[in-house]
This record gives sequence, C-alpha cells and structure tokens, in this order.
Amino acid sequence: MPYVNIKITNEDVTPEKKEALIKGATQLLVDVLGKNPATTVVVIDEVNTDNWGIAGETVTNRRKEGK
Repeated sequence: MPYVNIKITNEDVTPEKKEALIKGATQLLVDVLGKNPATTVVVIDEVNTDNWGIAGETVTNRRKEGK
C-alpha cells in the first residue's frame, strides 16, 4: 500500500486543487510503479507559513518582502 505525504503551505489551496493533487499523485504511482490506485493513500498536510522556513526566514516574512 503506497503512502504519499504532500506538505504545502496553506495559501490559496482550494478543495479542487487538493483533489487534483490527490488524483495526480495516485496516477503517478500507477503509471510509474504499477501500483493499485485502490490501495494508494495520499495525505496533504497544510502548514502555516509561520511554521515553514526557507533560508533562515519564515515564508510569512519572505512573502512580505516579495521573495
């Protein structure tokens, strides 16, 4: 049973986008590894931008600075 964990910041992530991520990740495992989609689990973790850092800064601050 494949398990895929997608971690993204919680910015503009609609239910439709999440559904597309789940379908796409599942299909990728089917296409590349021949996995059964019925037993493929995909979990999306949305992380607040205050809790995600890049280059020593939170994503919140990077967004404010236009990075």
